[in-house]
Parts: sequence; structure tokens; C-alpha cells
Amino acid sequence: MHTAFKAMNRAVFVQKYLRASLLCFGLFTAAAYAQVDSVDPTIGNIAILLAPTRPTVYLPNSMVRMYPVREDATADQIQFFPLTIQSHRGAELFGIMPGDGSPVAYDEEITTPYFYSTRFHSLDANAEFTATERCGFFRFNFAHGQARLLLSNRIAGNLSIHNGGVVEGEEQFDGMAAYVYGVFSKPVQASASQSENKQRLLISADTGTLEFRYGVSFISTDQAKRNLQHEIGARSFEQVRDAAKARWNETLGRITVEGGTEAQRRVFYTALYRSSERMINITEDGRYYSGFDHQVHTDPRPFYVDNWLWDTYRALEPLQTLLHPAMEADKLQSYVRMYEQGGIMPTFNNVTGPVACMNGNHSAPWFADAWFKGVRNFDLATAYEGVRKRSLESTLLPWRLGPKTPLDDFYNTHGYMPALRPGEKEVYPQVHPFEKRQPVPVTLENSFDDWSIAQLARVLHKPEDETLFLKRAGNYRNVFRADKAMMWPKDDAGNWIEPMDPKFSGGMGGRDYYDENNGYTYTWDVGQDYAGLIDLMGGAQKAESHLDQLFREPLGRSQYEFQAKFPDSTSMVGQFSMGNEPSFAIPYIYDRVGAPWKTQSRVRMLLDTFFTDTLHGIPGDEDGGGMSAFVVFSMMGFYPVTPGIPVYDIVSPVFDKVTIHLENGRDFVILARGASRQNKYVQKIVLNGKPLDRVWFRHADIEQGGVLELTMGDTPNTVLGALSSSFPPDSMSVHPEDYR
Repeated sequence: MHTAFKAMNRAVFVQKYLRASLLCFGLFTAAAYAQVDSVDPTIGNIAILLAPTRPTVYLPNSMVRMYPVREDATADQIQFFPLTIQSHRGAELFGIMPGDGSPVAYDEEITTPYFYSTRFHSLDANAEFTATERCGFFRFNFAHGQARLLLSNRIAGNLSIHNGGVVEGEEQFDGMAAYVYGVFSKPVQASASQSENKQRLLISADTGTLEFRYGVSFISTDQAKRNLQHEIGARSFEQVRDAAKARWNETLGRITVEGGTEAQRRVFYTALYRSSERMINITEDGRYYSGFDHQVHTDPRPFYVDNWLWDTYRALEPLQTLLHPAMEADKLQSYVRMYEQGGIMPTFNNVTGPVACMNGNHSAPWFADAWFKGVRNFDLATAYEGVRKRSLESTLLPWRLGPKTPLDDFYNTHGYMPALRPGEKEVYPQVHPFEKRQPVPVTLENSFDDWSIAQLARVLHKPEDETLFLKRAGNYRNVFRADKAMMWPKDDAGNWIEPMDPKFSGGMGGRDYYDENNGYTYTWDVGQDYAGLIDLMGGAQKAESHLDQLFREPLGRSQYEFQAKFPDSTSMVGQFSMGNEPSFAIPYIYDRVGAPWKTQSRVRMLLDTFFTDTLHGIPGDEDGGGMSAFVVFSMMGFYPVTPGIPVYDIVSPVFDKVTIHLENGRDFVILARGASRQNKYVQKIVLNGKPLDRVWFRHADIEQGGVLELTMGDTPNTVLGALSSSFPPDSMSVHPEDYR
């Protein structure tokens, strides 16, 4: 085990020991409790298979994001510290590092959302960092009294230093640039060198403590300077750090929890911290650079970028709609601006513009979900124009942006994306050579998106469009194979693909039919019409049996072989994958077949098993809050199963009491009487003094403030929510506005 890794584990142990001691002596009271102190940015820093989380320092939804660059938490050396990053899991921009720029072993690392510190014994030095929205602040301490640093570009660009300590420069990436303006606290000497279009500045100073405060900008170096003057100015490191901590407590304090274990609170607040990274506000003094038309715009509203809606529309954006509806409206209007500037309504976007990634038209359910939850401060008519155009005039092919193709014409005529037969060669050059056609998820996800467009068409009084898109929303039926009770690919003649293994088709190198998940997961990806899917399966009893079998069905091969092909589809329970977003709603489908107690049992098991306060505590790619928001909702005790229908399913809360402090000044309280690891089953539900015989409630119930009281027990209540008349709204005949 690496020395730094041992030190990190010791630090975590000490933190946990101190917190436990405070609890034992009654000193860790609710009155003194700061939510940010429960955040542990090291959770998930070792990936199950793919990308680990990073111990990132940032303010919520802000431009500057910094973490130590290394392979993962087991690496015993840090390569450098970026001044910021291009996007979540994107390229680092600029870099600074004590010494000559070589990787250095580290120790005694301290990680929080607002402050980072580590020690480099070989350099007899330590580094500290804190941030504002558009600025960063490093402080380096050298025990021998001689500061030595390397400041460099990471991609391509230039850096210069003048007046004994003023740094200016730019980083060029993906057709645009980031700019930096920084100031050292003491006079420095610098020697410059060039390497592969990158500038390197070796900085030295006769001082033991050297601070570097800087601003970044996507507009200009002058704007970076103004950002630095506005946000840091003459403030000390401690003042900036304390302000950052206060900002995090304000954000995390939107939800207060009581009860549960200290470990569960760490998991919860770390998930809430991870859910607060994106989208990022890139407006600088009322202006922003848009990668969608490569122009600088002036706008009274902030402009947000960096979103991956395939990952975030299911839970992250609904969570932010609940907690920060005003900001959510600005984010939605940013998407409208992106469409106006670039001509396409994006699903994925970075600061550089739209990104061809994954599949679907998932800005549509995001717009619909926010609208029906009362977020209205965005241009719905233009948003609708954009999602309609994306559905009917753009290609539906995975990982592709552009006009429709003959395969899209086929989809529009026949209602499904056709699959190639085994051994048949692809003839359309627009199909991505690795991602392939993915005919099943393309059909399913666009069916859901088109249902969302139909709901918006009704709001805008477009009955012909509503009829068209409701018909397209039923396309999922065209890939349901009744004799298998599964979603299955078919060829352009309407024949089911054979042979085809629904367990092992998809994943790495085999996305001819599915994508990151297999047929077992995608069979349930029909959020707009669970009632219709259940009917296709032969009714609630058979659907419940299929759900049970999903969690029991063996992999059919070694775990090694399965995960080698499905690195995204990790943390398996039978054929259920906790590690990927299309699975999130599946345990909640039991609420729609009359067995809510199974939802309660399954979700609690998944939380306890896969979401822990450890370096391995994330079951798959966290995706910038996509997975963490599932944790926040589920631990509170409710979940937005179908974005666009403004209701939540009730599940088993982890905490005795949860209070959501709403933006409108009201509080919504969830009381789980008797909740514990054993008492995970809901026995009785009372909303604002009125008993409920169903396991769901409306978003409007939260908005109005009030109390949801749950009586918990260790025995399933098989009657509560068991009647079909009490099921959550779950069919294409639902009008979301009826639940406002």
C-alpha cells in the first residue's frame, strides 16, 4: 500500500473518530451542525471499473473546479493542479505544481468542497487551495524558504509574466480559448521554455510562503483580471476560504437531516455536494462567450453550460428543480439560447458547444418536467420549436449530430430503428463505427422524449402535434417481443433478430442492438407508459414476477467476462445494474404492480450495499451528479420516477427527519417514525394530517410546505398501495397538468 494512501486512510479514520467522540459526549448537536462538515470528497475516488470521482474544490455551479491530477486515490504521486477544467471529466486547463513540474509523492491530504491541502515531503513543502466562482487561490509553503513552482499550459497556448509576479495567458482547446490573469504575492523570477505548443514558466522566489491568486475567463485576459479584482481583490486566503465554506453551508443547508448514522449523513451530503457541480454559470459581468455561435453575448440572465442530459434528466435536474427552481429556469433558458445560436437543441453540451454523445432528445423531458413543476421563467415556445425539430428533422442515431438519414426516415415510417442481422454489414456512413445503431434504446428513449413533446404541445395548444407525438410515444411497443417478455431488436423486414443473447448484447464492442446496458435493463425503460408495458407483459402479477426475476437472473457467464463487456453496467444484482442511469427507476416499478413493499426493500438494500462512505462508495460512473441525485432522493424517502409527471413515489427513508427548506420560504418535512435498518417498511402514510392509501404524492404538496409522516416497521405492509386505483400515474393517457 502506498505511503500517501496509508496517510489518507489515517486522516479519514481520525475524522470519523473525532465525529464519533463528539456524538458520544453530546457535543455534535443539531444547532452546531454544519452540513459541509459531513461531506467527504474522497467517497468514490477509486472507480469500480471506469472513472473515479475526484476530490474537487469548487463553489456550486461555478467555473473554477480544481482537483489533484492523478490516476485515482491509490496513486502515490500528484502530477499537477489545474487552474480549472474544461468540463466535468474534461481536459484540465493550465497547471501549477511545486518543484520543477515533475510528479511528486504527497501525504497528509485534506479534502473538503471549499478547501484542499496536501504535503510534499520530498520538497519540504505543502499546497493549499480555495476558490470563488471564477477565481482560484493557491498558497504554497516551503520550509526551506525558497519557493519553486512550475506554471504551464496543459493543451496549447501561451503564458507570460511581468512586473515581478503578474501572469497572463491563454489555453487553446477545441476551437476556443480560456484565459488567465494571476498575481503572485511576492516578487518572483521566471524562466520560460516551450514544449509542443505549450508554455512552461519555472517560477522561483526567496520566500517561504508564496500565494497565487488568479481569475479565469472564456472571454479575455482583461475579463479574467476583472474577475480576480471583483471576487478576491485584497481578501486573504482565510477570508476566501471562509466565504466558500459559508456558501457551501447555504447550498447544502437546503436539506437538513436528523437521525441515521454518521456514515449515512456523510453519504447523503457528499451526494448533495456532487449534485451541485453542474451546470456551470459562465457569465462574466453580464457577458458570456458562447461555443454555440462563437460569439460574446450580453444577457441580463446567466448562461449555463456543461450538462449531459442522458445522465442527468432522470434525477439530477429534477432535484435542482426542487431545490433551486429560479436557477433551473436560467439553465433551461440557456438551452433555449443554445438552440437559437447553434440551430440544434443539444442534449449534451460543454463550454465548447453541442456534443454528439449517447442517444435521445432528452432536453424534451427536462423542459416538460420543469414546466409541470411550476418552473415557467423560460421561453417555452422556442424550447418546443427546438425539441420538435430535433425529433423530426435531426438524426436519432447515437453519437451523431446532423440532419436525418434514411434510417431516420425508416423510423418515422415504421416506428422503430431497424437492426442489422448477424453478419450483415453497415451501409450507412452516418452510423458510428463503435456505437452502432443501438436500435432498442434509440426506439425506447425517443419514445419517451416524444411523449414529453406531446405534453408540451398540449400546453401550447397544438393538437395535431400532440396527436403526432403521442403516436410516436407508443413506438416502444414495436420492439416488445411478447414471447420473451423483453425489448428485442428487429430487422427492416419486421423480423426479430436471431440469434441474439439479451444478457450479452450491448456493452463494449457489441452495441449493434443495445448500448451500455443489456436487454434486461432496457425492457423496463418505458417511463411514459408503465401501465402499457405491464399490459404487454400479461398484467401486474406477471410483471411483478418478471421484476423479481430481473434481480435474480444469473449473469450466465463469469463476472469477469460480463464486466469486460459491460464496464458501465456495474454493481449487479442478478441482471439489475445499480451502476448505470437507466436502472434508477426500475426498483420503483413495484409501486405500479401493487407491491410497494418490494420497492422499499430493494431500494434500501441498494443504498446500503453500494453507496457507502468509502473510497469505493460509488457503484459506477457518478457522471457529475447523475448518480448522486438518485442517492439524495432515495435517502430522503421519495423519487421522481417519470420526469414530466409532477409526482414522487414514496420509499423507505434512511433518516428520522428530513426538512427541505424551499426557495419560496416554506418547509417540507418528512418524518419517518421508527426508521432503522430493520424498520424499512412503510406501515402508514399521513400527509398534512390526512391518511393516504397510496405511495405517492404531488410536487405541489412539497411546494405548499407541510409534513409527510411515515410510520415504519420491520414487516411488509402488503395492503398499502396494493390496489390498482392507488397506483402512481403511469400511462400515456395521463395529463401531467392534472397533478399540479
